Amino acid sequence: MGRDCAEMDDFDIRPARDLGLYPWERLSSVRRESGPFLTVVHTAWALASRAYFSLWHRLRVVGQEYLPTEPPFVLCSNHSSHLDALALAVPLRVDLRARVFALAAGDVFFESAFATAFAAGFINALPVWRKKRTPKALLQLREKLLGNPCGFILFPEGARSRDGSMLPFKPGVGMLVAGTNVPVIPCHLSGSFAAMPAGVRLPRPARITIRVGPPVRFANVHNDKSGWEQVVRTVEGRVRSLREDQDRALQREHEQP
Repeated sequence: MGRDCAEMDDFDIRPARDLGLYPWERLSSVRRESGPFLTVVHTAWALASRAYFSLWHRLRVVGQEYLPTEPPFVLCSNHSSHLDALALAVPLRVDLRARVFALAAGDVFFESAFATAFAAGFINALPVWRKKRTPKALLQLREKLLGNPCGFILFPEGARSRDGSMLPFKPGVGMLVAGTNVPVIPCHLSGSFAAMPAGVRLPRPARITIRVGPPVRFANVHNDKSGWEQVVRTVEGRVRSLREDQDRALQREHEQP
């Protein structure tokens, strides 16, 4: 009997964090966990999207060695297309996909029943309500990142660029990771704006390239306003540097005979 109890103590048994929510509430809740059904859906979608981006957009990943293999982590990138979150998830390990959440605008992706089902079921998105963004909402995401642990796909600009240029980053990423050892992986997407800019409903067959930079951690940064600003300045600088690398690579390609 004593041996059985000791073996049971090795397991961390806890109820699901989304226990007690109605099925529809669960889809749009930060507490959502992927059960067996959603895990199968995420895996199937991961394989299908990998084939789609490979064939239709000739997806290329530069710096793949910097991609995370275990949560927690935050992927931060520029944002100019609805394809961006899908593209960033493609090179991640398929077995991670049920634990990787894209932080998406709630007023776009969670306003209707169909949009909510698609965003939660396929993209594995969590809503960020831009008009209701509060420290409490970001604290809930921070707790999920650290306590569950999981990965986030985040666009610190807060909105899609309408001309392909980068917008200033907002400090939300700092509120998520300041004072923690969670790695932030800077990424830059090129080609997604040409493939599907705002206002275009069907993607064009433009090539998409993802540049991935070395992870950066902010364990020694204070979790306060000045610390959040320090985090966002660092992350924005890393992403802009990746953009410059991409511009130089494109220039070299054009100069080749």
